[in-house]
Amino acid sequence: MGYPRYSFPSLYFVTVAIEICLGVPLQAVQLFLPVIIARLDYGTVKTNLYTVAPNVSGAVMLLLLAFASDLTTLRFPYIAAGFLFTFIGFIIYASIDVLTHLQVAYFACFMMTWGTSAPSVILDVWYNNNIADENRRVMLTSVAVPIANLMGVVSSNIFRPQDQPKYLPALATTAAFGGLGALLTVLLGAWMMADNKRRDIRQGVKLKARDVSTEKLRDGPAAEDYRWFI
Repeated sequence: MGYPRYSFPSLYFVTVAIEICLGVPLQAVQLFLPVIIARLDYGTVKTNLYTVAPNVSGAVMLLLLAFASDLTTLRFPYIAAGFLFTFIGFIIYASIDVLTHLQVAYFACFMMTWGTSAPSVILDVWYNNNIADENRRVMLTSVAVPIANLMGVVSSNIFRPQDQPKYLPALATTAAFGGLGALLTVLLGAWMMADNKRRDIRQGVKLKARDVSTEKLRDGPAAEDYRWFI
């Protein structure tokens, strides 16, 4: 007897929720990093220059986590790590006196970019790894990615003029989305690991997703030989 197909809709909903949690901090950093760094009380030119290094380090972190993900053939731990970087970076920045602890505050800006760069790529790879059917893959991508981009509407409305210069509500909200994204990612990854183990026990074998042919994977979780790419 095959497995039920409800796993696919569940995967869609959880993936979209994770994309939403990614979209808010991603758009917040892309749109408001100069505003965040301006709180360090630098001039306009210096503030813009100080956005360069965090963004460059974000690109480097993306490469590091992506290579590590491919090397270990794991996805969700590195996505969760990115969300944790976001969460910690915004929490640090919101909880300290940035003018007293300039170096710590600036380092927190680096963590913000680390956390928004890597998950945006690895998350897309993760759910595409788990959907062999091209139609389902296109459908999820065409919904999830635009929703993440749409979260710029949320980011642009939480950085309110009346909250400057600290923007504590915006920082706390963005950190909350990062923390929730990490939690959802870990829960989904843990569920996939548990489901793979149940399938191994049921069949009396130990398989990984890369051990199963595409023909068997295309039917999704309804196929007995299906294994999640974690």
